[in-house]
Amino acid sequence: MKNSAGQLEDPEPRAQTPAKTDKPKADTPAKLVSAAGPALYLVATPIGNLEDITLRALRVLKEVDVIACEDTRQTQKLLNHYSIATRTTSYHEHNEMTRAAELVKELQEGASVALVTDAGMPGISDPGYRLISLAIRHHVPVVPIPGASAFLAALVASGLPTDSFRFSGFLPAKRGERRAALEAIKTSPRTQVFYEAPHRVVETLEDVCEVLGEARHVVIAREVTKLYEEFLRGRAGEVLETLKSRDGVKGEITLLIGKAEENDARGAADAACPEQSRKVRPSVRQRVEQIMAEEKVDEKVALKKVAKERGVSKSEAYRELQRSK
Repeated sequence: MKNSAGQLEDPEPRAQTPAKTDKPKADTPAKLVSAAGPALYLVATPIGNLEDITLRALRVLKEVDVIACEDTRQTQKLLNHYSIATRTTSYHEHNEMTRAAELVKELQEGASVALVTDAGMPGISDPGYRLISLAIRHHVPVVPIPGASAFLAALVASGLPTDSFRFSGFLPAKRGERRAALEAIKTSPRTQVFYEAPHRVVETLEDVCEVLGEARHVVIAREVTKLYEEFLRGRAGEVLETLKSRDGVKGEITLLIGKAEENDARGAADAACPEQSRKVRPSVRQRVEQIMAEEKVDEKVALKKVAKERGVSKSEAYRELQRSK
């Protein structure tokens, strides 16, 4: 890991440096690697390709007292591949309430625990939050061991803007709720990232076409890092037709939706405020001042209203306000 000066830092905090000896310098690297002490380690595991795991993650998995797994059978394949014999225990959505308390008790007694999910970073659309928050409340050190993440891998290879994005986990399975979620991002100024089940992806893209328009840029990232990795990039209508032409869709799916284009966002805002559409659109600062004067409210309330009018977040509107001052 690099610090702000671009220098490499030790992967774990060092123990107090021992007195110098006359041992050969070849022994030095071994001193830089400290054992996994009592802590909850959040260990990222491969999302497909077994080579996508860090040396630090492998060391921690070998040295901890127990590995808490979403599915012990799935994790065992990884452990067998790297000849890791550490004890495992199940930790999933059906037992996390009781197992979290048991694991924290072990941690308080001095054990070291690694938390892993079936694939990727634990806690991202997977069980983990309850154990992590409970460990923090009991003052147990929580140490992230970063690595592979499906949505980040899909995002950086999507070709969509990455300067501002939002990851929202899985879209709702029910069509009405899913369409409502899509309506909420209709004028979003950032790339949207979702996970989706393969048996629902065609239905979801149909909703995208109806709610956001067939011309909206989308990317389907399928089986990222695996043998049949595939990226389908294009307009929503085009990608939908491609998927419909196939005999079913299989594999892990990440759906990325491009941000609203200028005309789309302005059209939606004009539809909400038809009187304003006939005039030159004022800046955020001008509109805030106008609302403050007309409605006798403070800047915070006016800014919130402007953000809602323009379909952007309050923080986005605030940044625009600051730039215009």
